[in-house]
Amino acid sequence: MNEDQTRKALIDKAMEKAGWKVGKTEKHDAQEEFVVPLPNGKNQFVDYTLMYNGKVLAVVEAKRINRGVEEAKEQALQYADNVQAYVQPSEPTPFIFYTNGHDLYFWDSEGGYPPRKIKSGNYPTPDDLQYMMWKRQNKTPMATTEIDKDIAGRYYQTAAIRAVTERFEHAKFREALLVMATGTGKTRTATAMVDLMQKSNWAKRILFLVDRRELRNQALGAFKEHLPEPSVYPKQGDVGFPLDRRIYVQTYHTMLNMLQKQEDYVSPFFFDLIIMDEAHRSLFNTFKEIIDYFDAFKVGLTATPKDKVHASSYALFNCATEEPTYEYPYAKGVED
Repeated sequence: MNEDQTRKALIDKAMEKAGWKVGKTEKHDAQEEFVVPLPNGKNQFVDYTLMYNGKVLAVVEAKRINRGVEEAKEQALQYADNVQAYVQPSEPTPFIFYTNGHDLYFWDSEGGYPPRKIKSGNYPTPDDLQYMMWKRQNKTPMATTEIDKDIAGRYYQTAAIRAVTERFEHAKFREALLVMATGTGKTRTATAMVDLMQKSNWAKRILFLVDRRELRNQALGAFKEHLPEPSVYPKQGDVGFPLDRRIYVQTYHTMLNMLQKQEDYVSPFFFDLIIMDEAHRSLFNTFKEIIDYFDAFKVGLTATPKDKVHASSYALFNCATEEPTYEYPYAKGVED
């Protein structure tokens, strides 16, 4: 397919699935061939701009299906910079997407993180993209946000949280792995981490994954007990997968089933943070599909000693082999 055919057959349909009105002047408008007037009197044409109420939130550079998508990266960056400079100078630089119809990459050029591959053909919804721009403009430093010691006040719990937030905020990684012995408060540590990231506007919607229903109920209880009026899923009487909650606690099986059915479109950008309990045994093969789909900060929790954690667990959370983000071993717990 040439570029025009690639757009119509693949890219337009993917955008429409996410709720964009392609080529129309609408509130949620994926405007084609957006014109950027340059100072030299010439015009530049952006393949698509994702717009809300007339403001460009993202640019999309499209290549024909047999072209390497990396060819579009620098061109897309130039488009985003020029839209900011010459079309809406009082607004932030738009987000960047580039695609050949199959491979799709997302890049927040202002955020300091490298471009990352998104599950093919899955764009953010208009609501997702508005929130992503709001978050970029309103988040505050996690390093100076206080940890609620009433939730997780032991020294190793606060050290674990600081290790994760330092890795996210300053080292510019998006994955972390915590190895903490059974009985040392992994769930409370995770709850305090959620509290900190929500207070600093780094995260709004959280997914907490467990491998048994009993652990799901335990985690739901911890969030309800320690967070101020959390909006959680599931609640008694819930039908389907509601999109209006802040905290989602689910088993790997249930979440995978929801993702595969997609009765209501849930984009890869829906969650800001995913926490995976028992990360050493539940994330490979089948359940890795969940992790690969969502573009979120990801934290693995495990009580397995670091030398017993499978090598692929370290790879999954972008850690050097046998070097978790933070470790609190059984022997140290007994000593303390």
